[in-house]
Amino acid sequence: SGHYGSGKTNIAVNWAKYLKSQNKSVTIVDLDIVNPYFRTKDSQKDFEELGIKLVCSEYANTNLDIPALPREIYGAIADKSSHLIMDIGGDDRGAYALGRFVPSILAEGNYRMIFVANSYRPLTRTPEEALEVMREIEAACGLEFTDIVNNANLGNETAPEHVLEAVPYMEELSRISGLPIFAHTAEKNVAKALEGKLSPVISLQLQEKYFDLPSQKPTPRPLWG
Repeated sequence: SGHYGSGKTNIAVNWAKYLKSQNKSVTIVDLDIVNPYFRTKDSQKDFEELGIKLVCSEYANTNLDIPALPREIYGAIADKSSHLIMDIGGDDRGAYALGRFVPSILAEGNYRMIFVANSYRPLTRTPEEALEVMREIEAACGLEFTDIVNNANLGNETAPEHVLEAVPYMEELSRISGLPIFAHTAEKNVAKALEGKLSPVISLQLQEKYFDLPSQKPTPRPLWG
């Protein structure tokens, strides 16, 4: 989970594919009920080819904004034979959907909740603002984060230095939240350029959309600090 536009869906999709590459059984659940631009359903074809089970609302990727969650989610949580990844909606509004499943998650006692941080997003310009978003999500769903992922990026404009320059921001967020940085992430070409400069770096394959909408290029801004 994380702030709107932090890249959490893309990370969830790539993590599912990584686990599957390790010959593990994988299920991914789309809990983003606010119907944003990026959905895990965009990767449905890839999931089918790889043998990854996708659980999502039947209204995903339609122009119907209906907060309906499939009952299969309870079964996915109860299934101890498969690794389960849940893509949570942005900020506290999206996190409310997770709340109903928290008792089952806590009962299992084996979860990792990752806060995806992008220091280039306009409403998380400082580590303190990111921490505020983190606490709002925790309060909304009743589940505490365990790790942070540095997904600092400017979309297609991202260069290796953008990821490197965000490291002090992430280290400060780690310090004030008390949570470790699980990994740094970047598009595969950027990740390759970061070899030997940052570790661990997870290489990301960016999602493709089922349909085209006008692109919106991010505007670079001064980094925190």
